[in-house]
Amino acid sequence: MDFTDKIALVTGSSSGIGAAIAKELAAQGATVALHYRSNPDGVNQVAEEIRRQGGQCDIFQADVSNADEAAAMVKQVEKALGGIDILVNNAG
Repeated sequence: MDFTDKIALVTGSSSGIGAAIAKELAAQGATVALHYRSNPDGVNQVAEEIRRQGGQCDIFQADVSNADEAAAMVKQVEKALGGIDILVNNAG
């Protein structure tokens, strides 16, 4: 699929399935908002891999089990990247 010009928010993207989904979306052209709660090293590694392959991404931290933090993160993503077209809820 071609996700060029799409913005994807992937929660829990610092490792495992979330990281794999984020990398694949980036490989298919999406700009990816990488979310993490407590693994900055992991999410930075994922971001490095995406950028090394020519992809675009940005990193956002929040505890999405807290509604206020989740809402604030969504606003940050929208402000930084211009919106959200794709949401992958993988946190937890």
